Amino acid sequence: MSDLSNALTDCGALQFGEFTLASGAKSDYYIDIKKASTNPKVLYLISQLMAEKMQIENIRPDRIAGVVLGSVPLAAALSLATGIPYVMIRKEKKDHGTGKLIEGDLNPGDKVLVVEDVITTAGSSIKAIQTLRENGAEVTNVISVIDREGGGRENLAEIGVAFNPLVKASELVSERR
Repeated sequence: MSDLSNALTDCGALQFGEFTLASGAKSDYYIDIKKASTNPKVLYLISQLMAEKMQIENIRPDRIAGVVLGSVPLAAALSLATGIPYVMIRKEKKDHGTGKLIEGDLNPGDKVLVVEDVITTAGSSIKAIQTLRENGAEVTNVISVIDREGGGRENLAEIGVAFNPLVKASELVSERR
């Protein structure tokens, strides 16, 4: 049992029941990473594991990106752990303020690492990557806390992005059933 699996279970992030996922799929378990990312000890652990994954995979971005809302605490924590600035990607433009989809400094040519909480099909990640690329960023890697193993790895590979999860949902769930 990994430290991350224990931490996710102990903070109540792993839940069993009947759930509908963001992808529309039905599931008998749910991993509520927001429960984990609002717990300072678990968020710290996730940031350290993501920083370690960056070193192992030799990922050296100029920026870290988190998709609003769930991935922003992860991006902020990883930014603090690594000293790398982060940006926030909105899912849609607001009709007030600056109306930007990307909040924070992003320069053309910046190498950006996208961090995610849970990836099933990678739909929201792919939209965020498209937004980043349309704004001149180079995106070749995604790190997520959980891989729900719903085609996300393959969908990201189709757009030239490597997927590096901290844990697969099947491993986390099988340890707890």
